[in-house]
Amino acid sequence: MTPATLLAAGLAAEKKSAEVTDWAARVGWLVGLALFVALVYWLMREGWKWRGTLQGDLPELPSAPDDPGPARLSMSGRYHGSTTAGQWLDRIVAHGLGTRSRVELTLTDAGLDVVRPGATDFFVPAAQLREARLDKGIAGKVLTEGGLLVVTWAHGERLIDSGFRSDHAAEHNEWVDVINSMINNNSTEGAER
Repeated sequence: MTPATLLAAGLAAEKKSAEVTDWAARVGWLVGLALFVALVYWLMREGWKWRGTLQGDLPELPSAPDDPGPARLSMSGRYHGSTTAGQWLDRIVAHGLGTRSRVELTLTDAGLDVVRPGATDFFVPAAQLREARLDKGIAGKVLTEGGLLVVTWAHGERLIDSGFRSDHAAEHNEWVDVINSMINNNSTEGAER
Protein backbone atom coordinates (compact mmCIF):
# COMPACT_ATOMS: atom_id res chain seq x y z
CA MET A 1 0.00 0.00 0.00
CA THR A 2 1.18 3.42 -0.82
CA PRO A 3 1.13 6.28 1.66
CA ALA A 4 -1.65 7.97 -0.32
CA THR A 5 -3.82 4.85 -0.04
CA LEU A 6 -3.17 4.64 3.70
CA LEU A 7 -4.06 8.32 4.09
CA ALA A 8 -7.29 7.86 2.13
CA ALA A 9 -8.21 4.80 4.22
CA GLY A 10 -7.52 6.75 7.44
CA LEU A 11 -9.72 9.67 6.33
CA ALA A 12 -12.50 7.29 5.38
CA ALA A 13 -12.29 5.66 8.81
CA GLU A 14 -12.51 9.05 10.54
CA LYS A 15 -15.69 9.97 8.66
CA LYS A 16 -17.49 6.91 10.03
CA SER A 17 -20.41 7.92 12.28
CA ALA A 18 -20.58 6.99 15.97
CA GLU A 19 -22.43 3.84 16.93
CA VAL A 20 -26.10 4.31 17.74
CA THR A 21 -27.06 3.64 21.37
CA ASP A 22 -28.94 0.38 21.85
CA TRP A 23 -31.79 1.71 23.99
CA ALA A 24 -33.55 -1.63 24.26
CA ALA A 25 -30.52 -3.19 25.96
CA ARG A 26 -30.11 -0.24 28.33
CA VAL A 27 -33.77 -0.24 29.31
CA GLY A 28 -33.61 -4.01 29.80
CA TRP A 29 -30.63 -3.67 32.16
CA LEU A 30 -32.35 -0.85 34.04
CA VAL A 31 -35.55 -2.86 34.51
CA GLY A 32 -33.52 -5.89 35.60
CA LEU A 33 -31.63 -3.82 38.16
CA ALA A 34 -34.87 -2.29 39.50
CA LEU A 35 -36.39 -5.76 39.88
CA PHE A 36 -33.28 -7.00 41.69
CA VAL A 37 -33.37 -4.06 44.14
CA ALA A 38 -37.11 -4.62 44.72
CA LEU A 39 -36.44 -8.31 45.42
CA VAL A 40 -33.72 -7.47 47.95
CA TYR A 41 -36.01 -5.02 49.79
CA TRP A 42 -38.86 -7.53 49.78
CA LEU A 43 -36.57 -10.21 51.26
CA MET A 44 -35.40 -7.78 53.96
CA ARG A 45 -39.03 -6.99 54.84
CA GLU A 46 -39.93 -10.68 55.01
CA GLY A 47 -36.93 -11.30 57.29
CA TRP A 48 -38.07 -8.50 59.59
CA LYS A 49 -41.60 -9.96 59.74
CA TRP A 50 -40.22 -13.47 60.35
CA ARG A 51 -38.10 -12.17 63.24
CA GLY A 52 -41.25 -10.62 64.73
CA THR A 53 -43.05 -13.97 64.39
CA LEU A 54 -40.21 -15.79 66.15
CA GLN A 55 -40.42 -13.28 69.01
CA GLY A 56 -44.20 -13.61 69.27
CA ASP A 57 -43.89 -15.21 72.73
CA LEU A 58 -42.82 -11.87 74.18
CA PRO A 59 -45.66 -10.56 76.41
CA GLU A 60 -47.40 -7.27 75.70
CA LEU A 61 -45.48 -4.21 76.85
CA PRO A 62 -46.73 -2.63 80.07
CA SER A 63 -48.16 0.87 79.93
CA ALA A 64 -47.41 3.64 82.41
CA PRO A 65 -49.51 3.77 85.60
CA ASP A 66 -52.01 6.60 85.99
CA ASP A 67 -49.92 8.21 88.72
CA PRO A 68 -46.25 7.23 88.37
CA GLY A 69 -45.15 9.86 90.89
CA PRO A 70 -42.75 12.78 90.52
CA ALA A 71 -40.02 12.61 87.91
CA ARG A 72 -36.54 11.88 89.25
CA LEU A 73 -34.93 12.37 85.82
CA SER A 74 -36.15 13.17 82.34
CA MET A 75 -34.44 13.46 78.98
CA SER A 76 -35.21 13.71 75.31
CA GLY A 77 -33.20 12.02 72.62
CA ARG A 78 -33.30 8.95 70.40
CA TYR A 79 -34.36 5.38 71.02
CA HIS A 80 -32.04 3.09 69.04
CA GLY A 81 -33.73 -0.24 69.66
CA SER A 82 -33.84 -3.20 71.99
CA THR A 83 -31.89 -6.45 71.90
CA THR A 84 -31.60 -9.63 73.89
CA ALA A 85 -29.44 -8.73 76.89
CA GLY A 86 -25.75 -9.24 76.19
CA GLN A 87 -26.28 -9.82 72.46
CA TRP A 88 -26.06 -6.35 70.94
CA LEU A 89 -26.91 -7.50 67.40
CA ASP A 90 -29.96 -9.66 68.26
CA ARG A 91 -32.59 -6.96 67.69
CA ILE A 92 -36.04 -7.48 69.16
CA VAL A 93 -38.74 -6.34 66.72
CA ALA A 94 -41.87 -7.67 68.46
CA HIS A 95 -44.31 -5.05 69.76
CA GLY A 96 -42.46 -2.25 67.97
CA LEU A 97 -39.29 -2.53 70.07
CA GLY A 98 -37.17 -2.61 66.91
CA THR A 99 -38.38 0.76 65.61
CA ARG A 100 -35.91 3.59 66.02
CA SER A 101 -37.53 6.86 67.01
CA ARG A 102 -37.36 10.04 69.02
CA VAL A 103 -37.92 9.43 72.72
CA GLU A 104 -38.90 11.19 75.92
CA LEU A 105 -37.61 9.24 78.93
CA THR A 106 -38.92 9.85 82.44
CA LEU A 107 -37.61 8.00 85.48
CA THR A 108 -39.89 7.91 88.52
CA ASP A 109 -40.01 5.76 91.65
CA ALA A 110 -42.53 3.59 89.78
CA GLY A 111 -40.16 2.92 86.86
CA LEU A 112 -38.98 4.12 83.47
CA ASP A 113 -41.56 5.66 81.13
CA VAL A 114 -40.55 5.52 77.45
CA VAL A 115 -42.68 7.81 75.27
CA ARG A 116 -41.98 7.50 71.54
CA PRO A 117 -43.87 9.74 69.11
CA GLY A 118 -44.83 7.68 66.08
CA ALA A 119 -43.99 4.37 67.77
CA THR A 120 -45.28 2.21 70.61
CA ASP A 121 -44.75 3.68 74.09
CA PHE A 122 -43.84 1.36 76.94
CA PHE A 123 -43.14 1.40 80.66
CA VAL A 124 -40.52 -0.54 82.60
CA PRO A 125 -41.60 -1.04 86.23
CA ALA A 126 -38.87 -0.29 88.78
CA ALA A 127 -38.89 -3.91 89.96
CA GLN A 128 -38.02 -5.05 86.41
CA LEU A 129 -34.97 -2.78 86.02
CA ARG A 130 -31.72 -4.76 86.24
CA GLU A 131 -28.85 -2.48 85.20
CA ALA A 132 -27.88 0.73 83.45
CA ARG A 133 -24.55 1.24 81.72
CA LEU A 134 -22.79 3.26 79.07
CA ASP A 135 -21.95 1.40 75.89
CA LYS A 136 -20.92 2.10 72.33
CA GLY A 137 -23.43 0.11 70.31
CA ILE A 138 -26.75 -1.67 70.09
CA ALA A 139 -28.76 -3.26 67.27
CA GLY A 140 -26.48 -2.16 64.46
CA LYS A 141 -25.96 1.39 65.78
CA VAL A 142 -22.39 2.13 66.84
CA LEU A 143 -21.36 5.39 68.50
CA THR A 144 -18.31 6.58 70.38
CA GLU A 145 -17.37 4.71 73.56
CA GLY A 146 -19.92 5.60 76.24
CA GLY A 147 -22.18 7.38 73.75
CA LEU A 148 -25.20 5.19 74.42
CA LEU A 149 -27.26 4.69 77.58
CA VAL A 150 -28.21 1.01 77.76
CA VAL A 151 -30.87 -0.05 80.25
CA THR A 152 -31.26 -3.77 80.99
CA TRP A 153 -34.71 -4.87 82.14
CA ALA A 154 -36.71 -8.06 82.57
CA HIS A 155 -39.82 -8.69 80.51
CA GLY A 156 -41.49 -12.04 80.84
CA GLU A 157 -38.75 -14.66 80.72
CA ARG A 158 -36.27 -12.43 78.89
CA LEU A 159 -33.69 -9.85 79.80
CA ILE A 160 -33.76 -6.97 77.33
CA ASP A 161 -31.21 -4.23 76.63
CA SER A 162 -32.72 -0.96 75.36
CA GLY A 163 -30.45 1.73 73.93
CA PHE A 164 -31.02 5.47 74.26
CA ARG A 165 -28.98 8.49 73.21
CA SER A 166 -29.72 11.80 74.89
CA ASP A 167 -29.67 15.07 72.98
CA HIS A 168 -27.15 16.07 75.66
CA ALA A 169 -24.76 13.12 76.09
CA ALA A 170 -23.41 14.55 79.36
CA GLU A 171 -26.68 13.40 81.00
CA HIS A 172 -25.87 9.72 80.48
CA ASN A 173 -23.63 9.37 83.56
CA GLU A 174 -26.30 10.77 85.87
CA TRP A 175 -28.87 8.35 84.42
CA VAL A 176 -26.57 5.38 84.98
CA ASP A 177 -25.88 6.41 88.58
CA VAL A 178 -29.53 7.09 89.48
CA ILE A 179 -30.93 3.94 87.85
CA ASN A 180 -28.27 1.69 89.41
CA SER A 181 -28.76 3.22 92.87
CA MET A 182 -32.52 2.80 92.45
CA ILE A 183 -32.00 -0.88 91.55
CA ASN A 184 -29.69 -1.39 94.54
CA ASN A 185 -32.21 0.26 96.89
CA ASN A 186 -35.04 -1.92 95.54
CA SER A 187 -32.98 -5.11 95.95
CA THR A 188 -31.89 -4.09 99.47
CA GLU A 189 -35.49 -3.35 100.49
CA GLY A 190 -36.61 -6.68 99.00
CA ALA A 191 -33.92 -8.57 100.96
CA GLU A 192 -34.96 -6.90 104.24
CA ARG A 193 -38.59 -7.99 103.88
